[in-house]
Amino acid sequence: MKYQGVINRYRPLIDLPKGTRAISLLEGNTPLIPVPSISESLGGGFELYIKFEGLNPTGSFKDRGMTAAVSEAAYRGAKTVICASTGNTAAAAAAYGARAGMRSIVIIPEGKVASGKLAGAIAYGADVIQIEGSFDDALSLVVQISEKHPIALVNSLNPYRLQGQKTAAFEICDVLGDSPDWLALPVGNAGNITAYWMGFKEYHQIKQTKLPRILGVQAAGAAPLVKGKPVDKPETIATAIRIGKPARGEEAVTAASESEGRIIAASDAEILSAQQLLASSGIWVEPASAAGIAGLKKEVENGSIELNGKKVVGVCTGHGLKDPNIITDNFSSPRTIKANLARLEEAIIRE
Repeated sequence: MKYQGVINRYRPLIDLPKGTRAISLLEGNTPLIPVPSISESLGGGFELYIKFEGLNPTGSFKDRGMTAAVSEAAYRGAKTVICASTGNTAAAAAAYGARAGMRSIVIIPEGKVASGKLAGAIAYGADVIQIEGSFDDALSLVVQISEKHPIALVNSLNPYRLQGQKTAAFEICDVLGDSPDWLALPVGNAGNITAYWMGFKEYHQIKQTKLPRILGVQAAGAAPLVKGKPVDKPETIATAIRIGKPARGEEAVTAASESEGRIIAASDAEILSAQQLLASSGIWVEPASAAGIAGLKKEVENGSIELNGKKVVGVCTGHGLKDPNIITDNFSSPRTIKANLARLEEAIIRE
């Protein structure tokens, strides 16, 4: 079957105005990768899969929501889209805006965006403006300006973003034949956990699939949903989830509660350890994307989750190329040898 992107594949299940033309880069259809070695490292006895959203066109899960948000904006004649972003939303908005022939404006918090993400937004032609403030400050500004001017807001406050993002839940069910028993994923602005739960509930109603339990994972330095209050100055190496006041916070808490799951926090050290664990299975993700696996590992090791005989999906939201500095900054220069066979043998052959 020829793949047509998430809107055309799941159009009857996506709430978009009738007649909306899909602005698509053939997003979605990302792989569900079995990782038995990670399952074994956590005690074994269960099936673990990684939904690798880093293989979307701009390298993150944001493309699913952006195809829907930009398609709706184009349908009603918008000429400009705007977003606040810690990086991934910026790249997706710029790419889909370019695809639609629109102007894209991206507002970023000062010094808080990974270079790989900023480069994407610039490459796709966005007007990038940096503010002296946090992501939450940036989001407040774009909301205000979109209410005052005919500019389409494409952050996750836009309901069409969730319509696109929920298709990841559909894909998981289509591949597994049912929902997993547990879904573990990072939580930043909380749109993704909200969208997954929306998607699983819709498939439950339509196809009688079971409902999974959801484990949402925030970074310890940016964990307002765990602490029960906003974090004024969030700090974490996981830049994509460095958010102190999630726009979809209430919905995220509801998703965790209704699914009989929970939202927990993982330290930066735990997140980086999970990033390395995933890389050892050939899956390189940005630090924030490893948060779900970090939280799952933590819960299994402290005995809070029993997974024997279960099917578990960990969602990895962005590719490692999105935020490569965490790797390259800690990498020592490679060894240099003379260009001859004897020296090469000395360097690599082990008895």
